Amino acid sequence: MHEEDFELTFDLGPLEQAEQPQPAAQAAPVPRPAAPKPRPQAEDRASEPAKTAAQPHPVPPARPAAGEAARPSVSVRGTETSRPAPAAKPAGGQHPPVRGVLISGGDRGIGAAAARAFYEAGYRVAVLYHTNAEAAAALEASLPGIIALQCDVASRAACESAFTAAEIMLGHVDVLVCNAGIAQQKLFTDITPAEWQHMLDVNLTGAFHLCQLALPGMIRRKWGRILTVSSMWGQTGGSCEVHYSAAKAGLIGLTKALAREEGPSGITVNCVAPGVIDTDMMAGFTPGDKAALAEETPVGRLGSAQEVARALLFLAGEEAGYITGQVFGVNGGLVI
Repeated sequence: MHEEDFELTFDLGPLEQAEQPQPAAQAAPVPRPAAPKPRPQAEDRASEPAKTAAQPHPVPPARPAAGEAARPSVSVRGTETSRPAPAAKPAGGQHPPVRGVLISGGDRGIGAAAARAFYEAGYRVAVLYHTNAEAAAALEASLPGIIALQCDVASRAACESAFTAAEIMLGHVDVLVCNAGIAQQKLFTDITPAEWQHMLDVNLTGAFHLCQLALPGMIRRKWGRILTVSSMWGQTGGSCEVHYSAAKAGLIGLTKALAREEGPSGITVNCVAPGVIDTDMMAGFTPGDKAALAEETPVGRLGSAQEVARALLFLAGEEAGYITGQVFGVNGGLVI
């Protein structure tokens, strides 16, 4: 899976960039389908060199927020697009601040749903994608003014380049959503050292890179929101996914510790842990497989990427200013 959403995967093949969690392992575990259909093989991120330069698609330069000095404009292939009209002026005579959000793994699934939700709420939006340029271009076309930047989050140099470009185009990054990740199902004894390290590099170290890059500006402005996307496997552990579970549990630890450290600076840090989310990453499962998983979920159905996106949007808002260091399970009751 590539750069984005958490969902259930039973892929025995190469690593893929996505955030697709698996059914929870509990006292009464969710029965796994005996033989899910194999999904088409995706490109193996491990075989690609780290990207060291951001490559944005056509978008207009962002306007600076009220009260900030104008930043140098960035010309992107000379294409001009329009943003939605600003939010209505509230009672009291002051406009709400226009926030900028950066979403890693934002080209499809949970990441793309989050991009749409933030865009429709009036945010300036930039997304990072790894290899799926077609999906990134389609997202830009459907949401005029959104910015898509190519980035391998496992590479510090690539993250620095992409973050700098996003910050110039957005004006500033007020909200960071660390959603990029990969998953793999494999017996622990068969995991190679390279596979273990690559899983940590993408799923955990990628968030470390982006958080370090975003925090100086947030601290300077005394306001910020950092949101990590873990998995229910990070809470419970998943058989045959030890490296994935370890990386996702690490994200939860990062969230809690960073929340304590950055709270005095007006920055909240929270985590969303999705359960079985019905996106294109479940294309390899038959209707019967999905029905069985839905039956084992207390609410009787699978989740949607939009439901995860709405949780992220709420946690990024002013109304969530007293919530920090928390893990929110969007899992239909699979983990309670």
